[in-house]
Amino acid sequence: MPLPLFPLGTVLYPGGLLPLRIFEVRYLDMIGKCRKADLPFGVVSLTSGSEVRKAGAEAESFAAVGTLASIREFESPQSGLLQIECVGTQRFRIRSTELQKHGLWIAEVDPVADDVALEIPDDLKHTATALQRLIDTLGERRRAEGEAVRLPIGEPYRLGDCGWVANRWCELVPMQLELRQRLMELDSPLMRLELVSDLLARTGITE
Repeated sequence: MPLPLFPLGTVLYPGGLLPLRIFEVRYLDMIGKCRKADLPFGVVSLTSGSEVRKAGAEAESFAAVGTLASIREFESPQSGLLQIECVGTQRFRIRSTELQKHGLWIAEVDPVADDVALEIPDDLKHTATALQRLIDTLGERRRAEGEAVRLPIGEPYRLGDCGWVANRWCELVPMQLELRQRLMELDSPLMRLELVSDLLARTGITE
């Protein structure tokens, strides 16, 4: 089946959480159909254009590799507005696209293999230690403030796995969108974690 696409100014990683507020008709319809059929949609990173279509604007363009998003929370607080939370599952590569008359992109895609499960080597374990520390700190802060603990990182935590730790840091560390996309596309989870480790060292996070 053709995959409906949601071009966004972000990059969704496998295992990542994505909250969305939806009000455009093209996406209200898409999300309704995906939820009813229990099907994912594709999140792709914008390379030009904006998330919200404007009259007279050219069609969006976007990266050729994206990530499937499965809806896990759904709320309609008022007519014409949806609030959802999605989780990234599998990456895909776009083979062809079509812009439908109401502005929705659909694509034929090929799946990209999941990261191979790979234990974090000793020289990179500091990245997992720092991530565990961040998770603990955020949890303690929210409990102290009397809020329900709701972290930007979803369980189960896989703090011994190269790809999972690299992906979570890629979501959290400030970086250019193009770099975030390139890291997501890397086939090697170990290389991704090595590059993330260099970013963390430059920002002082793992010192």
